[in-house]
Amino acid sequence: MPLLCVHDLHVYLGESHILQGISFDVAEGGVTALLGRNGVGKTTTLRALLGLVDRRGTIELAGDNIEHIATHKIVQRGVGYVPEDRDVFSALTVDENLRLAERDTEPRYDLVYDLFPELRERGKQAAGTLSGGQQQMLAIGRALLNDNQVLLVDEPTKGLAPLLVTEVALVLERVSELATVLLVEQNLGVVNRVARDAVVLDTGRVVHIGPAKELLADKPMVQRMLGVG
Repeated sequence: MPLLCVHDLHVYLGESHILQGISFDVAEGGVTALLGRNGVGKTTTLRALLGLVDRRGTIELAGDNIEHIATHKIVQRGVGYVPEDRDVFSALTVDENLRLAERDTEPRYDLVYDLFPELRERGKQAAGTLSGGQQQMLAIGRALLNDNQVLLVDEPTKGLAPLLVTEVALVLERVSELATVLLVEQNLGVVNRVARDAVVLDTGRVVHIGPAKELLADKPMVQRMLGVG
């Protein structure tokens, strides 16, 4: 039984038809990777699932339709979001950023600090003074504070040094044991390591669904669909 079902999802931004009737399922548990070249609608898909953009179509979470409810109600149903550009509150401290993300009566600080001990150490530091990698830790940590059914994670390794990319991959592996993850990621090494399933978009349409490792093992298909060798 899929945890998340998307059917005939359309999004228009201005006069541009960004998502042109995409349909896919996200199985419960593990990581499903949402792949595609730049500009094909991956980030828009995540934003549409959260209700951050106007959309038309059907979105079901654990069997319940959520396409007509407000973003904060979707979040309350257990959908966490790690945006592409982290979007930390730069003038607030690390501790304040985390407190703002609290939703559950018993937020999981032990889990967050176990995964990211630096966040405890830098609790009084302004988030805007953190490195890019530390801000990414904070963005993921905010989503992990609450017991979410699904995490929407957008480009978590973007702009990070190779050592930090490896650290983020390790975190995603552990996170996938706690919640279902829908992951947008350009680093195919990370995708190959953490993802079970893959959905590929091209110009606003789904062009491939299947096991991630099978897709990545087919180099001509990767070249054709993702534009990388």
